[in-house]
Amino acid sequence: NVPLLLLKFLRRSTGRKKKEGEIETLFHRLQLQDNHQQKLSPADFLRIGPTVKQDHETFEKDLAGSFLQRLMMLDYRARYIPVTQHSAEVSHSDPVADFDTLNTNESFLDAFFSSHRDSNESTQSHIHSMDVQMAVYHCSDSFLKQSMITKLSQCQYALPLLVPDPVTMDVECPLWTFRQIRKTWKITQIEENSTSIAMKSSPICKAETPMVSFFRLGSLSVSKSQLMSTLINDRHNTFFHRNCPGSTKSRHLLDGVAEIAWYCPSGKPNDAFTDCTAFCNLHGDALSIEKQRDILIDKASVNIVLLPTTKETKNTETLVSDLLESEKPVICLITDVDCTAVQTKKGKYKMGLKDRSQSDVSNELKRIIGEILAGQHTTFQLEAMMNVCGIRVDEDDAVIQKGKSGAMEVMKTLQQEDFSKIKDKFLPCQGRLWHEWCKTHKELYQLKGHVEKEKSKKEERLREIRQKQCDAPCSELMELFIGSMSSLPSMDKEFFLKWTQILIDSLSTDDLTAILQSYDEKWSEVLALKKKHAKSESLKRKQTELEQISTKLQSATFGLERIFREMGQIYEAHKTVEKKTQRGQTDWSKYPELAAELMISGYPMELMDGDAGHVPLIWISSLLEAVIKKLGDQRVFVLSVLGVQSSGKSTMLNAMFGLQFAVSAGRCTKGAFMQLVKVSEEMKKEFQCDYVLVVDTEGLRALELAGNATLHHDNELATFVVGLGNMTLINIFGENPSEMQDVLQIVVQAFMRMKKVKLSPSCVFVHQNVTDIAAAEKNMDGKRRLQEKLDQMAQLAAKEEGCEAECFSDVIAFDVQKDVKYFAQLWEGSPPMAPPNPGYSESIQELKKMILSKASTSAGITLSQFKNKIQDLWNALLNEHFVFSFKNTLEIKYGNWTWALRSNMLTIENQLYNRIENGKVDKMELAHLPETISKTYGEIKKEMENYFDDADKETLVQWRGRFEIKIQQFHDDLVAGVKRKLEEVIQQKKACKKLDRQKTEFENKLLQKSKDLAHQLKDQAQDEEELKKQFDSVWNGWVKELTADTKPIEDINLEEDQMTVIQELGIEWALIEESRHNGGYQYISKLGDYFDYVILTKHREHCDETQQPEEGARKNKNPKQQEKYSRKEFESEKKYALKKEFTVDLLLHVFNIAGRLLSESHLKFKKRNDALTYLESNKTQYYNIFRSFCKGNSFAVVLGELICEKLKVSMVEAACNKTAIDLAGEMRCNFPAFNGNRLNLEKHVLKSLAKKEDFDSFITYIKHPRKYREARDVLKKNIEDLKRLVSQASFTATEKVKTQSRKTDEWLKTFSSLLGDVLAFDASFPQNFTDINDFDFLKEEVEKGLVPISEELSSLSLSKIKKFRQKPDQILIEQLCKCCWVKCPFCAAVCINTMEDHGPEKHNVPFHRPSGIEGWHTRGTEDLVIDFCTTLVASNRSFYPRHDSEEAVPYKQYQRGGDKYAQWMITADESKLTYWKWFVCRFQKQLEEHYNLKFQNWGEIPREWRKHRKDEAIKSLDEMYKCE
Repeated sequence: NVPLLLLKFLRRSTGRKKKEGEIETLFHRLQLQDNHQQKLSPADFLRIGPTVKQDHETFEKDLAGSFLQRLMMLDYRARYIPVTQHSAEVSHSDPVADFDTLNTNESFLDAFFSSHRDSNESTQSHIHSMDVQMAVYHCSDSFLKQSMITKLSQCQYALPLLVPDPVTMDVECPLWTFRQIRKTWKITQIEENSTSIAMKSSPICKAETPMVSFFRLGSLSVSKSQLMSTLINDRHNTFFHRNCPGSTKSRHLLDGVAEIAWYCPSGKPNDAFTDCTAFCNLHGDALSIEKQRDILIDKASVNIVLLPTTKETKNTETLVSDLLESEKPVICLITDVDCTAVQTKKGKYKMGLKDRSQSDVSNELKRIIGEILAGQHTTFQLEAMMNVCGIRVDEDDAVIQKGKSGAMEVMKTLQQEDFSKIKDKFLPCQGRLWHEWCKTHKELYQLKGHVEKEKSKKEERLREIRQKQCDAPCSELMELFIGSMSSLPSMDKEFFLKWTQILIDSLSTDDLTAILQSYDEKWSEVLALKKKHAKSESLKRKQTELEQISTKLQSATFGLERIFREMGQIYEAHKTVEKKTQRGQTDWSKYPELAAELMISGYPMELMDGDAGHVPLIWISSLLEAVIKKLGDQRVFVLSVLGVQSSGKSTMLNAMFGLQFAVSAGRCTKGAFMQLVKVSEEMKKEFQCDYVLVVDTEGLRALELAGNATLHHDNELATFVVGLGNMTLINIFGENPSEMQDVLQIVVQAFMRMKKVKLSPSCVFVHQNVTDIAAAEKNMDGKRRLQEKLDQMAQLAAKEEGCEAECFSDVIAFDVQKDVKYFAQLWEGSPPMAPPNPGYSESIQELKKMILSKASTSAGITLSQFKNKIQDLWNALLNEHFVFSFKNTLEIKYGNWTWALRSNMLTIENQLYNRIENGKVDKMELAHLPETISKTYGEIKKEMENYFDDADKETLVQWRGRFEIKIQQFHDDLVAGVKRKLEEVIQQKKACKKLDRQKTEFENKLLQKSKDLAHQLKDQAQDEEELKKQFDSVWNGWVKELTADTKPIEDINLEEDQMTVIQELGIEWALIEESRHNGGYQYISKLGDYFDYVILTKHREHCDETQQPEEGARKNKNPKQQEKYSRKEFESEKKYALKKEFTVDLLLHVFNIAGRLLSESHLKFKKRNDALTYLESNKTQYYNIFRSFCKGNSFAVVLGELICEKLKVSMVEAACNKTAIDLAGEMRCNFPAFNGNRLNLEKHVLKSLAKKEDFDSFITYIKHPRKYREARDVLKKNIEDLKRLVSQASFTATEKVKTQSRKTDEWLKTFSSLLGDVLAFDASFPQNFTDINDFDFLKEEVEKGLVPISEELSSLSLSKIKKFRQKPDQILIEQLCKCCWVKCPFCAAVCINTMEDHGPEKHNVPFHRPSGIEGWHTRGTEDLVIDFCTTLVASNRSFYPRHDSEEAVPYKQYQRGGDKYAQWMITADESKLTYWKWFVCRFQKQLEEHYNLKFQNWGEIPREWRKHRKDEAIKSLDEMYKCE
């Protein structure tokens, strides 16, 4: 016996090695050799890749990937993928033509029917389809296995229950992979003469069902798996069998695998079984697969054995004998026997299969199994497999157990509670408090009565609710959940989350089933009473009970999303009240980071809370910021979906992208969810985006929301979803869009509103569950009807919106031929046993291909822009306005481009100015000026082109043309401005030519006189006072002598001119004297009230503001108030007469300003053109020459001093002008106030005003915002550059004259030319210096003279710089303030648009202020208006557009007030606006005195406003003027 055992061992060993080799070859052929150890994960497939080609064969190496992709799309044909193989790999014979060489019929027939294999034939065959499935299974990690098995279950395929390891042959039960599967069925119970049907739903792991196990002994001529499939679904191959496409003789991974499938009855008479029944199939010969066979026999309720013959082997006989002796029912099916079913003894049956049709056998089996299961039988539960000895259960892995233990800790807190009360107890922040907060928050946009008081009360209530949320103790559930989320490693965390969801679903199953059953019964009772047309108390009571059950059903809906919602509310509450984390508590500030990790890994995150109908903006913004922090500001293509309830939206998205959106009949979770899907590296070559962000929404027109603001909620949701998406899928169930008609109208209106703000999202209509989709004519007719319906809706919406639109394509680019898709019905048959329709999968692929094609041409938006878009859209929905802020970045870019042009042009202006001053340009062709700036302009145009091409094309296209035109205009204006200035300089230079000629003569004579006098007084050179005295005594005589023939320029007589004007106007002199005496004219520009200057011709009470509409007819009881007249009305109205005093004060005010300007200009003119003034201004210079001669200095020394004296003047001017440009540039770089758009500057000014707390400065800013601008005292030194330039010029000039002419004139000419465009230097000097020979000495004297000049220039102050041509503050003001200055007609807040003429965009400012700041008050009272105009436009109040208006205009329709109102976009704003509230309280007294009005009655300041401090006000500016 020993040799025999040894032989068996050797055979087994050889067989194992052969099998291992075959399996290794299989993995190589499928390109999975590396994944057997390095497992595939969901992340490898949860990404946007190329679409699967349905009508093309797949290469063998791509088989595994294609199988998984198709399976994820619910295409059950994933098992039947046609394969293209290379010729060397495919089984083939030599060509038939070879038989032609045979001569006889006999030899031909012999060869034709020969079973001999040709020597050239390859031995490699196609890969068995189940080998592909099992190979992918073995190479997947736990999560991908679970996802794969879940999809197989949805495709109504059998699932692996016992799986032998391909190498070690150890058997594993993959219990973890079943955890996400839930089955729903209807049990039919027949008692006496009545039949009852009960619905049941359960996670399949917990379902206790009978199990029928099948196995074969030996080889069979019939297919066991095919027979099993007919028992479950005769139209679908639940179990793969030999007759399925893709089956081959050789298979390597299927033998020993036990598969399980469940039959779920639908409660109909034709059900095969009345209760859910499991069927288990052991692949391979059960005689050689002992372990799996024994387990199945033990667990089964019924065992069915297939035998090839009655002639049994010893092993077969033993096994059958054991089965017949056991208590469990057994059915033996014998292939070579033709007898019908016979019960040999109780529970033991045999049946022949020979010459019998499969349907007969199937029906007979169904009958027998039904009879057996109708009696007493054992049941099977998947979770019981954990107790089976000899096998491994995947859930025993340490990492899975660790996640499960954490989840179990969480679940312990829930298990003892009534499930419908769990949310109230463990999730307090999202319940009543959050719903009340949302309700109160929405009421802020529907204010009535005293709106600011109401607003303050509601804001206070909001704070109280947030405080209560903060004070609510963190439940044990949340502490445990967040603790695990924070501490577990990444893999453990994923298992923890999965387990938590699985266990929550399991816990809620029984409760939900019971509630649904109760709902069904109660609903039936209500219907029965209604049929009787009864309006009794009984009906009311039943309806109330039904409503209570409905509420209980909503309360029992519980999942992970509820926990994340609670995290969001805890975070929002703490962030709002700025509450710090207490010791021992979880750190709420880390919550967004935790959620961001999950979102990045592919978890859907709640975007809109459907229960409360609100978007938690603080939480969503922080969550997206955390995602940006981890990923960077990635570009995303936003795809959203919209449709009625249960129209297959989530199923479509899940199938298309392999997502995880919850799918169930009816609405379990409401609102909108978002999920990130990464674009694969392969697709990034075609895409401009890094991710697709999918937004799934709850169904519209939900029955359970009926009567609960359904219409408003659906309209809100539809508009939100349409606005968010780059593309929106409009999902319609069936061909007729009638069910979506009213929603479609809202969608069209939403698209129209998007168009108003230059947003153009696209849409695709998807008709699901359409039969006979091959009928092209029918589809064309359906498309025509859809087009007509859309056009009709567009016209209705256009009428509502006041737009012009005749058809849908006027609103949005829509191609009815391409943008309408028809989907086959999802199920191929009737659920619950129907598999998905392959046509549905094909439709999904076509839609996905179209979406990706459109997405590839879109730049999408960045995550930060998406975050801003959510905020803008939600606030717009609350306001019922649509305002978006996508152009702030572009405005900053515009500022940078214009600054580059301006700074370059300023430099060019300085250069040309110096050339003109140096006499190098007399008749400059300024037409060539644009050429000098062409390089910079060309670079900016290139940068603009790149920016608009690379950035958000779709978003920025609306501004591209306008900004290009504005830059062109800016360039042309700059060139024209510089040209005008330089032409004036040339004209002035020409006008001064006479004096310039005299200057040379003066200088020659003065130099000679100084030299002669110095020669006379050389003995007194040491006595400085005596020299000065002698020089002063002769100077006046010299000047008088030199200017004897020159007529001096007379001073202007302003007094005389003023008198002439006054006399011409016929004004009495007494009035002039009186006005001059009291000095009131000096303050006329600062007055807020012009009452003293005006006589009303028609008595009208002062008012641009109404009180409550019901008090609008009240007459004015205040006579004094009737004579009040605001400056606003003085500027705009004409029902008055002006007193003479006004004319006098205005004249004197203008005289005062003009007099100063004229005097300064005349002084400058005299200095440049009057010989006497010129000589007097040079007295010091000639005294220094005289003193130098007295000391015996040579002509070289004196010339050096003269050169330095001239250089000093030009160096000061050049340094100051250059510094002004550099200073302005540096301020733009270093100070945010100057380097952004208008908002940054506005914020800077307001902060500065608050710090000073000077009321007059505030009033100047409010009344004359353009006058109030600051510049920083920053000075960038350019002195060293100038000094270096002069030194180099003197050195070069010296070297040149030493080798050439050695003439002083040549040295000066060369020196002057080298200073070039930088310094203005007049090279004309007296002829006395022509005899200089030592030019090195002259150079040294010049350099010596530069030292004190440099020291003096280094200490220049900003005040000195401001005296020259270029002024840094003026440069910045021209750069920053050449923008829009139109003021809000209500509160005088200045439009913040960077461009001066920004039409057709309306004026806007992000934050307005109380209208009383500008002097508005309630008609017929002295009550200043305390309301913000942003609050008023959300209220039901009205106003009078003019002081004499008879009709009040509702604030919500303020544009009807006239052009100045219609040009503004004022949106309701519920933010705190702390800054202006603080200002009103801080300067209440001054404001009341300024306007002679009071903050009282309707204008009483709310108590809450007085709580704000200055530091809070300043801090609020960062939020108010936050640059998006």
